[in-house]
Amino acid sequence: MRRLLILISIVFGCCGAKPAAAAITCTASMTNVSFGSVNALPGTAVDTTGTETITCSGATANTTYRFCTDIGKGADVSGNQRRMPSGANRLNFDLYKDAARTQQWGNYSTPFLGGGSQNDLTSNGAGNISATVTLYGRLAGSQQTAPPGSYSESMASGATQRLHYGALASGGNCSVGGSTANFSFTVSATVTTSCSVTATNLNFGSAGVLAANVDGTSTVTPQCTNGTPYNVGLDAGTGTGATVANRKMTSGGNTITYSLYTTSGRTTVWGNTVGTDTLSGTGTGSNQALTVFGRVPPQTTPAPAAYTDTIVVTATY
Repeated sequence: MRRLLILISIVFGCCGAKPAAAAITCTASMTNVSFGSVNALPGTAVDTTGTETITCSGATANTTYRFCTDIGKGADVSGNQRRMPSGANRLNFDLYKDAARTQQWGNYSTPFLGGGSQNDLTSNGAGNISATVTLYGRLAGSQQTAPPGSYSESMASGATQRLHYGALASGGNCSVGGSTANFSFTVSATVTTSCSVTATNLNFGSAGVLAANVDGTSTVTPQCTNGTPYNVGLDAGTGTGATVANRKMTSGGNTITYSLYTTSGRTTVWGNTVGTDTLSGTGTGSNQALTVFGRVPPQTTPAPAAYTDTIVVTATY
């Protein structure tokens, strides 16, 4: 018997070079961060936002990449505090990665404030990525002494304003490796000229007979932006026929005449005509207490009652 052996072999192979990995290319931009017009006197923080836009092409389809965005100190900084200049004056601000404004947005390269913002983004089927990342800005509170003016800080393009990007690493945080894309933006605010004023009541107390002077004091407190000239005036009040020299407290149809003065000697009447009988000053950003000196002169004593008047305090600036 003869046997026929047939050898069958299958060879798996591939011809040509292995395709190159897709080369992802990205750009980054950041909108300017504007706090707008700010009244510094309340001393409260002012919040705003900016937007980083990341655009990429040439990525491997449906693939996740890691993006690490650095924001540096800026040109004007004191320690870890970012600042906007206006001439010789400074306004403090901070930039954050979260809406609660608890995680400051810093820089991996320097490092500064613990690093930048890490975001993992996935390309679409065409190998493109388009995404936005919100930047949260805060103008620090307790800056009442900041003079009015336009403040701005240029966050220039370069090593401290930079997007690093590349293939997603297996765990871990952002590094400064990978490809880069630079961007720049400006942070700005305008501190407006402003004044506010408060006052305490003036109580002359009780008197049986108005046979001698009855004196009392109260306090008027203007608060105006640093360097702002102001005048504080007191009107004639609500009494019928009253003038700033002879104001009137009333009870029904009865009145008591009194006056308000700028000095303890009670010789200079405090009125409401700027440049004539108001009290002037220059704001510091803080409260500036002014004493109102009141006097009820001797006069015919009216019927017993509680006598009152209302004075309008005006700060002109």
